[in-house]
Amino acid sequence: MIPSLLSTDTIVALATASGHGAIAIIRLSGPEAISIVQGVFKGKNLQNQPSHTLHFGTIRDGEQILDEVVVSLFKAPSSYTKEDVVEVSCHGSPYITQQLIKLFLRKGARLAEPGEFTKRAFLNGQFDLAQAEAVADLIASDSALTHQVAMKQMRGGFSQEIKALRAQLIHFASMIELELDFSEEDVEFADRDALRRLIFSLQRLIADLLQSFEMGNVLKNGVPTVIAGKPNAGKSTLLNALLNEEKAIVSDIPGTTRDVIEDEATIGGIRFRFIDTAGLRETQDTVEAIGVARTKEQLQKAALVLYLFDVTDTTPAQLQEELQELGLPQVPYLLLGNKTDLATPEQLARFSGLEHVHFISAGTKEGLDDLKQALLHQVHANEAMTGDRTIVTNLRHYQGLQKTADALQEVTTGLNNGLTGDWLAADIRRALFHLGEITGEITTDDLLDNIFTKFCIGK
Repeated sequence: MIPSLLSTDTIVALATASGHGAIAIIRLSGPEAISIVQGVFKGKNLQNQPSHTLHFGTIRDGEQILDEVVVSLFKAPSSYTKEDVVEVSCHGSPYITQQLIKLFLRKGARLAEPGEFTKRAFLNGQFDLAQAEAVADLIASDSALTHQVAMKQMRGGFSQEIKALRAQLIHFASMIELELDFSEEDVEFADRDALRRLIFSLQRLIADLLQSFEMGNVLKNGVPTVIAGKPNAGKSTLLNALLNEEKAIVSDIPGTTRDVIEDEATIGGIRFRFIDTAGLRETQDTVEAIGVARTKEQLQKAALVLYLFDVTDTTPAQLQEELQELGLPQVPYLLLGNKTDLATPEQLARFSGLEHVHFISAGTKEGLDDLKQALLHQVHANEAMTGDRTIVTNLRHYQGLQKTADALQEVTTGLNNGLTGDWLAADIRRALFHLGEITGEITTDDLLDNIFTKFCIGK
């Protein structure tokens, strides 16, 4: 368990990744952070130094020098946690970092819990809960877009939208609450038509945020993209070309791929999870049949399907028959005519009238750049990269918005049915509660524990 919200302990943890490295940083935060380090630091008197300064010296355990270090000083409230913070940059030996942390523990600090530095920053008003969660997303970002979305959320883009929604609702809630104080006089302070217009506007904004979660989930977890087709269509060759490595075995023998092969590649700032599957055909081979069954399972889970066919020995009629037999799920798909390097102009011309067809040669990588652009188009990457649209990536935020939308629908139903102010006020308060949970204006110890214990220690 994370300590109580009012904890005044001084905490310490390794802020950099464990293991060998040139430099490691040990972070302390709390009322005794400066004095604990000063007690073992041979150099300038840290108590007398201004905030945001660096100081070279040695850390000593008695007369024994443990390491030469640089101490970074951040005095409250001008620090990440708004407490006194000291960061000790030492040599990146696991032995040295262990000895220094043990020394700080003996001098009065305690080990930080996962996410406790960021939790203290939230509790001390450095940022709200949604921004705090974006810190973890920023650390985990592994592409240009996930970094961009997390940075925007950490700097308050998403929070500002939620707070603006909440502020508008609070005004009408206060007017309706005022009506309840004068219930015997049958007066209305809240304009019902104006409230209806506001609720409609809020519903549209929340619907847009909810819709963005699909994009956010894709950005955060990668786009599951299934490569399917008949045996020897070139699926494994395409996977290797997209990954730029020999991940899958390539052979002229039909049925070489008998299981699902999966790997990731980042294209245009979006992470794709490419899934190479067994060739689709009727087979008496028990192992291959299992592979075909798994292919069909993957197709049901896919967010995008790349259906490969050999342009040299497939006719448009055969292709349409294959697609009908396959019964592609209701997800975006691209038809990829492969082996263009071996095809005649007449063979290519046969498919010119079909939609969603792209011609490639997985073996020579011809057409691969155009395919990548088509992939980005399918997941609306350009919209996320060029617009100022807020993207919801956090499941907790999505659930909070969905509950808010449900409460607002109840308000709309109540207005249409002429419900009294007390019923309307109850539904508005419920909407305010769920919006407040997103930003942390309304929270519980259990909620905070659930969020911050998922952070790494030292952040």
